[in-house]
Amino acid sequence: MFQPAAIDPAVDLLAQLAGHGPALELAIGTGRIALPLARRGVPVHGIDMSRAMVARLRAKPGGADIPVTIGDFATTRLDRSFSLVYLVFNTLMNLTTQAAQVDCFRNAAAHLTPGGCFLVEVMVPDLRRLPPGQDAVPFQTGQNRWAYDWYDTATQAMSSNYLDITDGRGQFRTFPFRYVWPAELDLMALLAGMRLRDRWDGFTRQPFTSESRSHVSVWEKPAP
Repeated sequence: MFQPAAIDPAVDLLAQLAGHGPALELAIGTGRIALPLARRGVPVHGIDMSRAMVARLRAKPGGADIPVTIGDFATTRLDRSFSLVYLVFNTLMNLTTQAAQVDCFRNAAAHLTPGGCFLVEVMVPDLRRLPPGQDAVPFQTGQNRWAYDWYDTATQAMSSNYLDITDGRGQFRTFPFRYVWPAELDLMALLAGMRLRDRWDGFTRQPFTSESRSHVSVWEKPAP
């Protein structure tokens, strides 16, 4: 995800959507997208809960020049407006309840100028990969690591789980998420007063189809 093939198309689209206005990155992290976007001349502000990740951003060239507010990206409000708010790389699913995801859309809309856009990059739940009668899908297998995604189709809860073997000892880690469907996101946007403008397969803007494994969606806050 740090290679130019992944970053350049994202920055191209975000710069186009931001225009001459400032952009707000929810969950700015270590600045993978914010730094190259700022180098394109787009003023970027960030929100993130992790002081450790923001410290890594600050240590990078140009990182000290990007304002970052520490807080929950679903609810933290800034006293300014932006032409673009964006949230990339499945981070919306880190909000593990539907209510928190709705709050995120409302928070994005509250920060947008009329005519501004909210962009989200997120996976499409691929429940077709689930073996019949099972609720887990392996995505890494090897001598020293086994990893799988677990799905609860009743609640849309999921988790990515990792078992690593080092010197004959195992370490297990699990990361909780809530998967969300494109149509559900459109409803969240409507609740926040936004409407769908574009949806693509990814940042290269290929058409979104029933075979797409992820999507980049853009919702617009209508002008009065």
